[in-house]
Amino acid sequence: MTGKERSFNIAHAGKWTLYFVLIGVIAGLGSIVFHYLCLLGAHYFMDCIAGYRPPSPGGENHLLLPTSTPFNRMMLLFLPALGGLVSGWLVYTYAPEAEGHGTDAAIDAYHRKGGFIRSRVPIIKTIASALTLTTGGSGGREGPIAQIGAGFGSFLATVLKLSDRERRIMMAAGIGAGVGSIFRAPLAGALFAAEVLYRDPEFDPAV
Repeated sequence: MTGKERSFNIAHAGKWTLYFVLIGVIAGLGSIVFHYLCLLGAHYFMDCIAGYRPPSPGGENHLLLPTSTPFNRMMLLFLPALGGLVSGWLVYTYAPEAEGHGTDAAIDAYHRKGGFIRSRVPIIKTIASALTLTTGGSGGREGPIAQIGAGFGSFLATVLKLSDRERRIMMAAGIGAGVGSIFRAPLAGALFAAEVLYRDPEFDPAV
């Protein structure tokens, strides 16, 4: 390897290291916002209104102290409908591509849209998913955070004016960063991003 080639490789590696650090920070912050929105929503919707305090996952704690609201079964029936109505209106009004689980939309954007996701999608997905989950709607956090992280990766690629191939790499990194941060498992996030985007033996080795 010549000195010029070595210099090029170092510059290329340094550039992508910086990009990955940036997407890790941005997707991580998005994950934190999503996490705290879920905690606040669970407190104000389920605890304050319905008098129900869902148990926390292992290793997590409630953000606020419990209320003295009496348990109300009827509100537990009403809240999921309200949350679904509001989140559905948000999605279909501002970002229809943010509908559904989230992972499917991220996979579709990766394989069919050159990794492009509109910048508003991760914002709308964060709010709508938090509303759905904290009002008793069925679902989990892995799907929404995958699309949220993918959206931030695509946004950063747009700001940096990267190519479609580079955008797809940033999107995959965003998925891994988002999933890894929300579940506090960075290696699992990286493996999840690589596996969920896999389609055939010709799969882009850059991922």
